[in-house]
Amino acid sequence: MRLQGKVAIITGAARGIGREAALLFTREGARVAVADFDEQAGLSTAEEINHGGGDAFYVQVNVADSGSVQNMVQQVLNRYGTVDILINNAGITRDGFLVKMAEADFDQVIDVNLKGVFNCTKAVAPIMMERGWGKVINTSSVVGIYGNIGQTNYSATKAGVIGLTKTWARELGLNGIRVNAVAPGFIETEMTSTVPDKVLQAVRQKTPVGRLGRPADIANAYLFLASDEADFINGVILSVDGGLVL
Repeated sequence: MRLQGKVAIITGAARGIGREAALLFTREGARVAVADFDEQAGLSTAEEINHGGGDAFYVQVNVADSGSVQNMVQQVLNRYGTVDILINNAGITRDGFLVKMAEADFDQVIDVNLKGVFNCTKAVAPIMMERGWGKVINTSSVVGIYGNIGQTNYSATKAGVIGLTKTWARELGLNGIRVNAVAPGFIETEMTSTVPDKVLQAVRQKTPVGRLGRPADIANAYLFLASDEADFINGVILSVDGGLVL
């Protein structure tokens, strides 16, 4: 029960990595706000947790909209009274080569993946600052460190998340708030289901551990950084990629 008594907001928690994290966090004693735009999937995740003896509720949010984010945080405060942990997990892709990428696709990915992290962290930071304790864990990506063909917008947002993480670690550290990021490699989720098999096979061959990542691999990294065991870790970008980019 490494998160006993803690309250966590996990964005993008309806499916994939976020869902796995919500299930894991509640098993470890946290009360969890399953924050997602997808109402049906979000309610399903929260219901599964509660039926299993955990404590969670679904709250609909558009992380790209500051008003929606403020409403989400207020709902969490109304239900649980505080926020201890924020997992900025929500993200989308709209891939395409630079010369073919539509401006709308660029803007949408920036709004969700980068501005969404800003909106959510800005909303919870004053709560954590008042209490003198908190954990913010952002989701970057190995492509934010090394780039990737066909992902101008996605790579830019994930590189931006690294900048936000390091800046906030400096700004908020004196207030007892640790800010870190996880940089996943290729993970078996709906987001990678559209990637051609030959590309995924090439990634497997390049990965020293010989497989793609699983949602649990990232959820476990979130758990460690959210736990008291990571209280002296601040401003770190933790690559969880099986050694893909050694």
